[in-house]
Amino acid sequence: MLLELLVSWIHKGKPPGHLDDALTSVSAGVLSRLPSLFFKSIELTSYIYIWENYRLFNLPWDSPWTWYLTFLGVDFGYYWFHRMAHEVNIMWAAHQTHHSSEGYNLSTALRQSVFQIHTSWIFYSPLALFIPPSVYAVHLQFNLLYQFWIHTKVINNLGPLELILNTPSHHRVHHGRNRYCIDKNYAGTLIIWDRLFGTFEAENEKVVYGLTHPINTFEPFRVQFHYLVYIWTTFWATPGFFNKFSVVFKGPGWGPGKPRLGLSEEIPEVTGKEVPFSSAASQLLRIYTVVQFALMLSFYEETFADKAVLSQVTLLLRVCFIILTLTSIGFLLDQRSKAAVLETFRCLAFLTLCRFGHLKPFIPSLAFASEIFFSICVAFWGVRSVKQLASGPWK
Repeated sequence: MLLELLVSWIHKGKPPGHLDDALTSVSAGVLSRLPSLFFKSIELTSYIYIWENYRLFNLPWDSPWTWYLTFLGVDFGYYWFHRMAHEVNIMWAAHQTHHSSEGYNLSTALRQSVFQIHTSWIFYSPLALFIPPSVYAVHLQFNLLYQFWIHTKVINNLGPLELILNTPSHHRVHHGRNRYCIDKNYAGTLIIWDRLFGTFEAENEKVVYGLTHPINTFEPFRVQFHYLVYIWTTFWATPGFFNKFSVVFKGPGWGPGKPRLGLSEEIPEVTGKEVPFSSAASQLLRIYTVVQFALMLSFYEETFADKAVLSQVTLLLRVCFIILTLTSIGFLLDQRSKAAVLETFRCLAFLTLCRFGHLKPFIPSLAFASEIFFSICVAFWGVRSVKQLASGPWK
């Protein structure tokens, strides 16, 4: 990410995206990993279960052909998972989180859904009938890592490789909300799947990124759950059993009397001059959120490193504090009413958790300095809270 920042500054004279958008993307990535502190990976657990109970035969793990086949199988499975994540509304409710960024850089790759993993494993399950779990796990990680680097605008065209591989250019199209970009280029590693199944589209005009109906927020829970709320309200407002079924299992653009994936002419047109949503927060407040975000990341990494020795109470309290921090930062960037109240509570929670030993600074020698810093924050935000509480109802 630092390399992308450097290259963008050199070639374009500006960073590859907005700070507030990047923080929101990383926040989504943090949230998506928190459940793994308490639960085993459903992708591997389900795969191993099928392998141990239903495998048809056992391909040798040390055969090159097994590795070639697994590479193709995982990539093929990803294509169909990804395509269904765009064409089935309830799956889109999870995947839309990744597309909600109006920027396009390496941080966008980290903007992941908490729920997506609970459907993706289904598309890899057939491989468990003959591919050893260890080989599958390696290729699953490779496929994921490959997709990280293609989330960038600093690489234009890769020549002949564009014919075979999924590249930054191809994936930029996938993230666009232009009409020509919708439901295109689902590939993970190999773009050949899109060419074979008719979902390929080349980058031929400026791409405008994000959802067709922007959500205009940096609050992580709204980013994660707003579309589930939309499905819920639409489900109950739509008459008829089959129509209700279609709300859940047809495409995001579907409506009564429309094709399964909706009508392309109903997709809002873009001009190419759209300005990405950005925070109205002051520069000083942005710096403050970055500092608090960095501190949160240190607690986050330490929690994952020490989870085997932490008590369940400490683990749960740390996760709650991380979620509270991400939410408060989102409120501050959104300039939400009563954001100061939430931040005051969060800073008080930090001091309380430190006092009872559930949290500690990444560098132990800075414990006293951390308490002083957060005490000052409590005082500052406390004064702001009094003003906000007197200003009117919550928003």
